Amino acid sequence: MADEMNGVWETCSSASVKRASRRLGQLYEDVLKPTGLRGTQFTLLAQIGMAEAPSLRQLAAALVMDLSALGHTLKPLTRDGLVSLVADASDKRVKRVILTPDGRARLAEAQRHWAVAQRRFEQVLGPDEAKALRQVLAEVSSPDFAARFAAAGREGGEPPAK
Repeated sequence: MADEMNGVWETCSSASVKRASRRLGQLYEDVLKPTGLRGTQFTLLAQIGMAEAPSLRQLAAALVMDLSALGHTLKPLTRDGLVSLVADASDKRVKRVILTPDGRARLAEAQRHWAVAQRRFEQVLGPDEAKALRQVLAEVSSPDFAARFAAAGREGGEPPAK
């Protein structure tokens, strides 16, 4: 069975990326375990910290998530007092996400653990290869790539999706 599946990983870019993402996620989560955060939660806290009070839409776009998935991921962080949702000062309909003091402290702790995982990753893969991989993945996750992918389907004479 394993040999039969090898062809999938070698020929399907999506399956290969998802498989690698799951493995890498497991490895990083093992290192993050002492912080009590899952990898997705760490990524979310880090993005909120970098963006400094992003709106829910901005945060979802930056993480390439839909709003419902973002809401689901935010719930335990809100429950645990690590983030707060606040109304935007100029438009009360817009909700902004901020790190609480506890959230900032947990993020700082998690960043130390993340740095260990990051060093291990670069040691095993190689710093140049790790950088090249991040560049390729940034391109693939960009809105421009999604637009070009869709355009390739229209121009390629493919049958329309049902």
